[in-house]
Amino acid sequence: MEEMIRGDGNVLTTVLKIRNLPKPVIAAVNGVAAGGGLAIALACDIRLASDTARFNMIFTKRGVIPESGSTYTLPRLVGTARALELVFTADTINAAEADRIGMVNRVYPADQLMTAAKEMAAKIAQNSPIALGFAKAAIYKGIAETDIAAQMDYEAYVENVLFGTEDFQEGIKSFMEGRPPQFKGK
Repeated sequence: MEEMIRGDGNVLTTVLKIRNLPKPVIAAVNGVAAGGGLAIALACDIRLASDTARFNMIFTKRGVIPESGSTYTLPRLVGTARALELVFTADTINAAEADRIGMVNRVYPADQLMTAAKEMAAKIAQNSPIALGFAKAAIYKGIAETDIAAQMDYEAYVENVLFGTEDFQEGIKSFMEGRPPQFKGK
């Protein structure tokens, strides 16, 4: 988390930077994620946790409401009823429960967390950076879209943009040649 907060140190700014960054952002939570720290983790595209991690929407216990986008991200990850329960009770949940309710993607033993996060990042990095950025934007746009036809139009638009990239040509060529692609982000 410390690396993500670099810059002005403002949680709100950090959350927006994470969501607007055209690259996937992975949170590796090892310890307690509460309040603003949890808001940052929830904004990440993928959340990994150690088996000793704990999570708390502590805001109401401090007399305020969840902020920094938490009221947007939390219910989209865990559902409305579970989000309300977590906010209303301000209970701390462990990593297994966070995994069960969809707050995190995966849980690893604490001593394997960073290795797992780096392996996932390396696996993701094998894909076209342009396609990853557009895929991230399209999925988040799709969350807010109320019309499937409009979302499908956006997908078609993005596909047409991607068809003109060197990465698309490399993806097709590498498939035909039976080799891993060498994407350049162009």
